[in-house]
Amino acid sequence: MLTISSVSKSYGSLTALSDVSLDIAPGEFLGLLGPNGAGKSTLMSLISGLKRPDAGSITLNDISTTNGDHQARHELGLVPQNIALYDELTAEENLQVFGELFGLDHKTLRERITEGLSAVGLEDRRKDRVKSFSGGMKRRLNIIAALLHRPKMLLCDEPTVGVDPQSRNAIFELLEKLNREGLTVVYSTHYMEEATRLCSRIAIIDHGKILASGTLAQLLEQLPSAERIRITRSDASLLALPELEALGALVTVDGAHTLAVRAGTQLSTVFQVLEKHGVASAGCTLTRPGLEDVFLHLTGKAFRE
Repeated sequence: MLTISSVSKSYGSLTALSDVSLDIAPGEFLGLLGPNGAGKSTLMSLISGLKRPDAGSITLNDISTTNGDHQARHELGLVPQNIALYDELTAEENLQVFGELFGLDHKTLRERITEGLSAVGLEDRRKDRVKSFSGGMKRRLNIIAALLHRPKMLLCDEPTVGVDPQSRNAIFELLEKLNREGLTVVYSTHYMEEATRLCSRIAIIDHGKILASGTLAQLLEQLPSAERIRITRSDASLLALPELEALGALVTVDGAHTLAVRAGTQLSTVFQVLEKHGVASAGCTLTRPGLEDVFLHLTGKAFRE
């Protein structure tokens, strides 16, 4: 559906994106995961046609999104990182403005405004000026504005920044529902828990480069170890160390051993060694890696704020 081919973008001496390529299939919920300054917003701007790449191409259903083609833009909905609403207008008036820009007739627009406001719990606030809304309410209204023309793909650029937990959950549930109904979603975030919950596929980006992409399971396969077992230090555990060292990377810190189990090693093998030496199961804690472990493995550093 969307093809990004060898796209690069610079601002003076700053390289925002470098040779980025991605293919997004219809119905996907793609997460663009990376720290602030990684290039996520620049890529969203290029996809939506707000900016042009210095090199490479972006096409939506074989139509370029970067040459001002109105057909391509009509198939896209953009929820920008910075709220794009008119504070002095009411919720309803804001949606009327956006709907008329997309050329919707009055009857269709009225129906979609009512439907949209109801979907995000703002029906009773339709006549209130947006300046009286909380950040979460504005975010929800911004999403509805991006959906009025029924796009085939929705671009969400960090849509939960500054949002309260209730509004965040409402946004999640709305996007999940829309995706189940067939809407393709591209969602940028630096929150790993959001990507884990929402996305069918995740592309990790940092310093303008795509480091890896795939399902969570596929990304986890890139780790040299599958699980970690923390073992409380004891006389029994000390006897087990020589055999444990053959099963993964072993570190002893603060009165405990941590074994990063080598990929391909069965956990049952580890626990057989522990049982053989009389290590109590109560002193063992198993943890499984997540997106943060993948990110640290790929970049060698923690997320930037």
